[in-house]
Amino acid sequence: MLTDLPYRTIAIVRGKDRDAALRTVLTLAEEGITAAEVSFTTPDAPWVIDRARRELGPDALLGAGTVLTATAAARAADAGANFLVTPGLGTDLRRAAPFALPLLAGALTPGEVMDAVEHGATAVKLFPASFGGPDYLAALRAPFPDVPFVPVGGVDAGAARAYLAAGAVAVGVGSPLIGDAADTGDLGPLRARIAAWRTALAEEAAA
Repeated sequence: MLTDLPYRTIAIVRGKDRDAALRTVLTLAEEGITAAEVSFTTPDAPWVIDRARRELGPDALLGAGTVLTATAAARAADAGANFLVTPGLGTDLRRAAPFALPLLAGALTPGEVMDAVEHGATAVKLFPASFGGPDYLAALRAPFPDVPFVPVGGVDAGAARAYLAAGAVAVGVGSPLIGDAADTGDLGPLRARIAAWRTALAEEAAA
């Protein structure tokens, strides 16, 4: 799922307005960023996922983010998400393993990485990635060479290139790409940011 993402990017859509969030997801897909995560902090996030799934079809990579409980995971699956993203693994999520959907589980320390892998994570969301930067990712990959890492948190285009060079399989990007589009629905600036992101990531994505 993660090895052939366009521009090796998962866009993180987190906003204050469900209609603006939906338009943001659809615009991302139109502009070539075809993997998106709708945060459950967005109002009516399951509705956003459901509507986006109807528009984009069954093959679109459409995830649910900030999934904190087994109940939220079930709601995400019912809405049509085909992957889950968590900031970490709490007790409730551990009890729910194994998950019906691919899981991108948040972790920062080596112990948390081991916990995520033990509970069936498809990949590890290195979060907050800005805590240690690309050098920290490179250090983690020494004991975990086979774990797919996706850095999230403070990832702009320059950092994304550095993380990919350090061995990340993909990056998750929120506000540096989305801006306030999921709040206001202003799509012109969003399209411009997407174009700049595609240009900046094209070389690394092809590597």
